[in-house]
This record gives sequence, structure tokens and C-alpha cells, in this order.
Amino acid sequence: MFVTCLDLEGVLIPEIWIAFAEKTKIPELKLTTRDVADYDQLMAHRLKILDEAGFLLKDVIAVIDEIQPLEGARKFADELRKLCPLIILSDTFTQFAAPLMEKLNFPTIFCNELVVSPEGKITGYKIRQNNGKFHAVKAFQSLGYDVIAAGDSHNDLAMIGCAQHGFLFRPPQKIRDEAKVPVFTEYDDFLGEIKKIVISR
Repeated sequence: MFVTCLDLEGVLIPEIWIAFAEKTKIPELKLTTRDVADYDQLMAHRLKILDEAGFLLKDVIAVIDEIQPLEGARKFADELRKLCPLIILSDTFTQFAAPLMEKLNFPTIFCNELVVSPEGKITGYKIRQNNGKFHAVKAFQSLGYDVIAAGDSHNDLAMIGCAQHGFLFRPPQKIRDEAKVPVFTEYDDFLGEIKKIVISR
């Protein structure tokens, strides 16, 4: 039995924080987990900028509402779910993910949650579990699943390394060099590889 675990941003949708940075013209918000390996450090940086600029949750959501899945992503996800269960493992937040899941035809997602004040200010965040992507993969394996996993950033490498079949999808060169696992850049090619894995069992 197989389950596929995918990162969200950079794999199925554009990076949310980059989109917000471009909309607000704050280049410091363009940093992502591709650039900064320490997630807590990255989020502290983001929340400090939001606080100083006076942005509220609704301002970020307004930008997310304009984001569309990467070209071909929804078809890929739909076809993949015909082969095996698909679980999105993301370090994004439920408040950010909700409008995006509808655009992807409601796949299952495990992610984190923002702490928001009554006035709508993002004051913090709750991590579902430290190194949650890795632990999710281990949990699926304990249930008897062979895991196919793919992502594009530092925070995906633990789950990719733990999975029976680990891949990178459209990563930057420095992540390619660090992980040294098979890389895919096109959905059709990646789906074909997953088909071979599932059918060969």
C-alpha cells in the first residue's frame, strides 16, 4: 500500500510569502524555507515585519485569494489520487491553506495554525509537531504504507530522506546539491514515476 506526501508551496502552488512580498513591495518577505533552514527564525522575521508594517491576517488572505495553483498542479493532484492517497504536508497554516485547498479540489492537508488576536493581528503560531513532516511519514510507515514523498525546500529533506521513495520537485540548485535524490520538474514525468512505483508493487 502506498501514500504520497507532498509539500504545498513550490510544488503545487506558488510561494505565499513571495506573493505577499511582491504585492506589498517588501523584499525581506521573499525569504522562504528554500533560503532559511531554521523555521522559527524565518517566522520570527516574517511576524516582525508584519507587525512593524501593521499588516493583519485579512491583508495576507486577500493576497492568497488571488493565488492560483501552478499550471497543471490540480490535474496532477487529481490523477495522483487515483493511484494512491495524497497527503499534503506543509508548514503553512490552516488560515492560509483553506482558500487554496478548494482550488486544488480539496486534498487532505496537515499543517500548522496561526495565533490571531481579536483585532486580526497575527501574534504567533502553533506548530502541530516539531519536524512534523518527518513524523507524519514515520506514522504512515507504522501503519503499513510505503511512502512516496516530494518537496523543494530544506524543511522537506527529512521526510524525503525517511520515505521509501523520496524526490525533489523543482528545487533550487543548492537543495539539489544537498539532497542528491532524483529531481523532477514536470508533473507528467513525476506522475509517470509514481505510476511505475505503485504498479511495480
